[in-house]
Amino acid sequence: MAEMVTYLPISSPFIRFAGRFVDEAFGVAAGYNFFVLEAMLVPFELVACNVIIHYWTDIVPTGAMLAMILVVYGLLNVFAVKYYGESEFWLSLGKVILAVGLIIYTFITMVGGNPLHDQFGFRYWRDPGSFAEVHSTDSLGQFCGFLTCLVQASYTVSGPDYLSMAAGETENPRVVLPSAFKKVFGRLTAFFVLGSLAVGINVPYNSQELSDAFKNEKPGAAASPYVIAMNRLQIRILPDIVNALILSACLSAGNSYVYCASRSLFGLALEGRAPKVFTRCTKNGVPIYCVVLVLLISLISFLQVSSGSAVVLTWLVSILINFSVIAFTYTRFKKACDVQGLSRDTFAYKGRWQPFLAWYAFSGCITMVFLNGYAVFIHGNWEITSFFFSYTMVGVFPLLYFGWKILKRTKVIKLEEVDLHKDVEEIDEYTRNYVPGLPA
Repeated sequence: MAEMVTYLPISSPFIRFAGRFVDEAFGVAAGYNFFVLEAMLVPFELVACNVIIHYWTDIVPTGAMLAMILVVYGLLNVFAVKYYGESEFWLSLGKVILAVGLIIYTFITMVGGNPLHDQFGFRYWRDPGSFAEVHSTDSLGQFCGFLTCLVQASYTVSGPDYLSMAAGETENPRVVLPSAFKKVFGRLTAFFVLGSLAVGINVPYNSQELSDAFKNEKPGAAASPYVIAMNRLQIRILPDIVNALILSACLSAGNSYVYCASRSLFGLALEGRAPKVFTRCTKNGVPIYCVVLVLLISLISFLQVSSGSAVVLTWLVSILINFSVIAFTYTRFKKACDVQGLSRDTFAYKGRWQPFLAWYAFSGCITMVFLNGYAVFIHGNWEITSFFFSYTMVGVFPLLYFGWKILKRTKVIKLEEVDLHKDVEEIDEYTRNYVPGLPA
């Protein structure tokens, strides 16, 4: 992703790259898959924000709270990208503080720095153990437990795809983006690995408090393993701070989803694959009708007014086909560069160990897509709703691809015919003549 985007920083890059480097129909399928995924995640975060706020009080009606959050998202996204970037900087700062703070908290408390002076260390890794048993009580159950965690983790790790969506509106992208991609990868790796380690240290997998919190749909941070650990150790104030930082993280995520969904639809419209009305922008370059449509879709969150929040949150979980698209598109991009004699050494960023890592990523993502709902195939676990929400897009994606292919009679682009030079000259000139502080 970083290599392609820094070479050709355009709006909605990986969606347009899919159509440009592989097949127009592939780009259409990728674009609508990403748009639906991002647009449906906006109401997911709206509901999450409301649930978190109810940790403190339920005096504000659910509908009013959802409406206020939606207005905030609208205001942040109808201005130029610099305002979106500024808001994301401050909201993301809350995520960093939360992640670092909880890792430090874990270390201090595990060595005895808590009101009970309990030096619990890695106690829960021994009793009940580090591997939970799921679906059976043997080694197969432990593997299923690991697999369940792996599937869930595959949905949480994201960042480079969202970063790439702002490429076409970024100042001096070939200088700024390489560093940004490296930082995102490093932070994600550190925070997710250390964060997962910390959760296993704080709470045993068979914690009755954790189980009850989810069964009873407790609001906000009440279902957080960290808050459960804090309550067990009789630590006050910190649970409220954790809840506030989780709220900032959810607001940031929803803000990003509105931006990415609107830009993906904008990219489709620019390529003639969505109604032309979605190409219209404000004087600041914001695709206003795309933003409005995404906000209208977000009204789905108001289903929470008449449904349990946990049910709505479950309905709105989608899948990660776009990561497979990115990886496969890159393999085509690299092959085209090799065939056409375009040296990747001249790029602002060059990925290591390619195309092997790209194929590894593609294989891993495809595997996770099909394993996503594996539990419904285990005897006694069949649930048609879970099946459809796990595998609907697996069927819809090829339907979009072959439907557009038949309708427009598109063909897979030959490597020697892949257009690697369109828009490059303009970007080269912009980079050479860039002066900090002047409008792009």
